[in-house]
Amino acid sequence: MGIAYLSLGSNIEPEKHLRAAIAELRERFGDVLLSPFYRTPAVGFDGADFLNAAARIETGLSPEELDAWLHALEDRHARDRSGPRFSSRTLDVDLLLYDDRVLRGPGHLELPRPELTKQAFVLKPMADIAPEVVHPALGKTLGELWMKMRADGDPCVEVALP
Repeated sequence: MGIAYLSLGSNIEPEKHLRAAIAELRERFGDVLLSPFYRTPAVGFDGADFLNAAARIETGLSPEELDAWLHALEDRHARDRSGPRFSSRTLDVDLLLYDDRVLRGPGHLELPRPELTKQAFVLKPMADIAPEVVHPALGKTLGELWMKMRADGDPCVEVALP
């Protein structure tokens, strides 16, 4: 069994889609450790705020199989990939870390996912649930990386999922 960390986000009916996605994750993988939810402004485009969180799961799927399953999960929630890369979405679920693997491809799969250290809305929830996990390419814990990023300001506002 592998340990995988995921980033979850939505800005189109976010409560509906995030609740349903979490239910599907629990149905498929059992226990899911969730971070708090954060409301953050859209990045790279003008749009509604996002709700974001991180999740930890245990899985027997390979990273490639898990990535395909997560893509199908997004598709079941009407994820539209026909528009620009930065746009509103019903559901965005990204594989951030899988054990201590570092890999690139096939397709868009990249571990660790670059957004993990570039976006507060990805790193903050991860630091909440896995502060002692070491970033396999940087050799620093997620807690250390968050403290460094936090010095630049924290745009994440914790909210309860209604």
